[in-house]
Amino acid sequence: MIRRSTRREFLQQSSALSAGCWIGASTTAWTQEKSANSVIRFACIGVEGQGASDRDDAGRHGDIVAICDIDDEVLEKASLRFPKAKKYFDFRKMFDEMGDSIDAVTVSTPDHTHAPAAVRAMKLGKHCYCQKPLSYSVAESRMMRELAAEKKLCTQMGNQGTASGGLREAVQIIRTGGIGSVKEVHIWTNRPIWNQGGVRPAEMQECPKHIHWDQFLGPAKERPYHSVYQPFKWRGWIDFGTGALGDMACHTMNMAVMALELFNPISIEANPAAEWTGDARRESYPKSCTIKYEFGPRGKFGPCTLYWYDGGKKPPEELLLGEKHKASGSLVIGDKGRIFSANDYHSDYMILPTAEFVDYKKPAYQASPGHFLEFANAIKQGKPELAMSNFDYAGRLSETVLLGNVALRAGKKIEWDAAAMKITNDASANAFLTREYRKGWEL
Repeated sequence: MIRRSTRREFLQQSSALSAGCWIGASTTAWTQEKSANSVIRFACIGVEGQGASDRDDAGRHGDIVAICDIDDEVLEKASLRFPKAKKYFDFRKMFDEMGDSIDAVTVSTPDHTHAPAAVRAMKLGKHCYCQKPLSYSVAESRMMRELAAEKKLCTQMGNQGTASGGLREAVQIIRTGGIGSVKEVHIWTNRPIWNQGGVRPAEMQECPKHIHWDQFLGPAKERPYHSVYQPFKWRGWIDFGTGALGDMACHTMNMAVMALELFNPISIEANPAAEWTGDARRESYPKSCTIKYEFGPRGKFGPCTLYWYDGGKKPPEELLLGEKHKASGSLVIGDKGRIFSANDYHSDYMILPTAEFVDYKKPAYQASPGHFLEFANAIKQGKPELAMSNFDYAGRLSETVLLGNVALRAGKKIEWDAAAMKITNDASANAFLTREYRKGWEL
């Protein structure tokens, strides 16, 4: 059985977006409550690239009162679209000056400044939409999840596939036993598509006048400006990004993690490219790696192993039962069938072997009105649970993902005690759960 997104589904979702309602198997709608203060006042931190999309979503669902970016040229470009928004290059000053005028924030910065911006906002009682991965470190993800719960804030992480019908349907197939008991998951990606595995450049470059380098560095240790870091290429550098894993796993692992409750692995082991040694190991992520996550029993689910592949590595093709590898993919192997998707967001998928599932009746699922609209509706109704990728879920997903980088940097198999939040077989590896924060950028 092959599941494809259809024009009919697109029109249904578009209709749901317009009506502001959820569509389930029975097409049941809820009516959005109106309040005296129904307009959400947004501040947008990081307004280019994915930040431009998040900024525009915020503008469709509320008023943008402030925009912030470390690049003055980017800021001026965004200001042409939102001329009434006050401009900042430092979100700390923005919160100091406009804290009382902001209801919610979008955080679309490099990974290392997700938590410094989001935590500051949430401590002020602001609802928060934050790009994936939720944070730079495991400790930050845990803190953001707990802070959102403590403050009863509405939150959403930017892993848009969570709202896709294909992902939600596949989750229900697994949860209802459609492919039987699952003991094995394989996830692979075409990342990195930027340079990794190198050392920091020795030559000096003058920082462009439109870049506020100190604000880009944020919590990271001081280093001179160089164009190998900014923009976009920061992802491969350990001080700023979370590598191929952090870039894509919150998308590609999402369906399997949600369906199988793949939280709190008991052990994680990484195998990087052999040449990842010396200064390169301290400065950037490897050109390629595989990571093995082991999960113990979880509620109704038994033990499970998840394998991650990047940098061109992929699982054995025979696991796909005659299908061909794609650049990226996810494969969930049950004892009755397999779910395979070559879509990063899992909007399309196949149930393998296809001949055995021709007459399979798919379970019902609750469709989304739209990823950002879930967040806006949650705020307006005061119901954090309306956003499916809220920080309670996204924080646990990000912890699972980022533990792979901890194992990578530890250089050995690590054993994880989630309740105590510590690595039990190597005390020194616990340093990789967090980071040292530059003065003025502490959480």
